[in-house]
Amino acid sequence: MLADPFAALEHVRGLAPDRRAASRLLPLLDVTSLRGDETEEEVGILAEQAVRYGCAAVCVLPRWLPAARAIVAGTGVRLATVANFPAGGDDLLAVGREVEAAIALGAEEIDVVAPLAAVRAGDVELVGELVQLCRKVAGGKATFKVILETGWLGDPALVTAAARAAVMGGADFLKTSTGKREPGATLEAAALLLAVIGEADGRVGLKIAGGLRRLADAFPYLALIERAMGPAWVTPQHVRFGASRLLDDLVAHPL
Repeated sequence: MLADPFAALEHVRGLAPDRRAASRLLPLLDVTSLRGDETEEEVGILAEQAVRYGCAAVCVLPRWLPAARAIVAGTGVRLATVANFPAGGDDLLAVGREVEAAIALGAEEIDVVAPLAAVRAGDVELVGELVQLCRKVAGGKATFKVILETGWLGDPALVTAAARAAVMGGADFLKTSTGKREPGATLEAAALLLAVIGEADGRVGLKIAGGLRRLADAFPYLALIERAMGPAWVTPQHVRFGASRLLDDLVAHPL
């Protein structure tokens, strides 16, 4: 870690995007649609856009994995889905079955919601148990991004404890939010997660999601991550942005 992420907050809040911002963000983008009322045609268009613009992944509900897979297979765009989403229940065996089914449908990345009510009640260790189970079921076939719903948990100490438990359980990424509850991502929550990632020597990535609609929304997070972890760390292997509307705004800017 190059800098204290909390100290960096004052430097990045409201920071205007530079002229290369859109082109830097596109390869980090998980193009996402998790509404629940998508059509196969819409999923196809989403996947085609992810390929056209060289995005990191396309993230869809499990039932749409085959449709998206038909388009992104062999392109370098990763196929992502969700589990325990969006409620974040504590039935670990049920989550394991979701993961198993997603892997069978070709998922390469799974954004799994932490057991939120259990965490809020103080059972933080269950986060690590969930991640361990997911990894065991996947057998090395998937990357796991653990959604901590930081705005809903609220308490910074609780968010930090849950993030540490996720890292100990083997999470590949820490993710701020589902995008289904308010508040979504905040710079303060991102700084909390970056601090935990720094404790883990940067071996765990960070995904920002929840409320990112414009380049101006996303850029301060990119700047924060670069200040904290260094520009060389900012690759799709470590940094993702998840959004359903952000792509349209990015491609409207010079690339």
